[in-house]
Amino acid sequence: MDKDTLFSAFGKWVAPINPNIIPNWQSTTTLDRYVKKLDTLVFLYIFIEAQLEKRKGLRSIMRKLEHDEEFQKQLGIASISASQLSRKNNQLDPEVLQAILCNLITQLHRDARPISGRIGTVKIIDSSTISVCLQRYKWATFRKTKAGVKLHLRVAFADPDHVYPDKAVVTPARPADRSQMDVLIDESDVTYLMDRGYLDYGKYDSYCERGIRFVSRLKDNAVVEEVEELSVNTDSDIIRDVKVVLGKAHKRMQHPFV
Repeated sequence: MDKDTLFSAFGKWVAPINPNIIPNWQSTTTLDRYVKKLDTLVFLYIFIEAQLEKRKGLRSIMRKLEHDEEFQKQLGIASISASQLSRKNNQLDPEVLQAILCNLITQLHRDARPISGRIGTVKIIDSSTISVCLQRYKWATFRKTKAGVKLHLRVAFADPDHVYPDKAVVTPARPADRSQMDVLIDESDVTYLMDRGYLDYGKYDSYCERGIRFVSRLKDNAVVEEVEELSVNTDSDIIRDVKVVLGKAHKRMQHPFV
């Protein structure tokens, strides 16, 4: 069975994956060397299906393959054990998956450009913390009893039905979200949307100087000083238009917001 040609609904999900990336890695690394059954592409397809169907564990994945003949034909294998899936997961070089992700993002940039209007291209940044085993990931400092990693993600907004990853950074869970602002907020002519975890008045002043537009939630105790009342048309939906400065004393911003 040609694994590059899949005709099912699942096949449509995996069709954008460039299968030539894996042979390129195989030619320069030990990827899939001596592997006869569970190669990287099959492993990837299995876990994509598991993610889409929200399967709860390796045994659930194993049972899916055992009882689905169509899926067996698509993958070219009839069965797999939970231990084989576990070993492959531990052995797989994450840089292979990163190469595949980057290729998919490149396709998205080409085919689903973010909307650009009066506010420019819209990109959203946020983070998610993932708990991991402390004994195996001691570098991922988090708490006394467990480790954790934090995925800092920037997504591009193309339209309400198309929001896709644009940039990702993985760090230990302990550093604050704002520690990655220089990495995630690096383009002009972009409007960034962010939560209050990225609150940093010093960075905000820098963005104002560089012409980077952004929208951020404020903390409940934020100091907002009104410096100028601007006129509003009587037929406008805007109730007030006020120029303000955030912060106080040595943390007061230099640039006002309109």
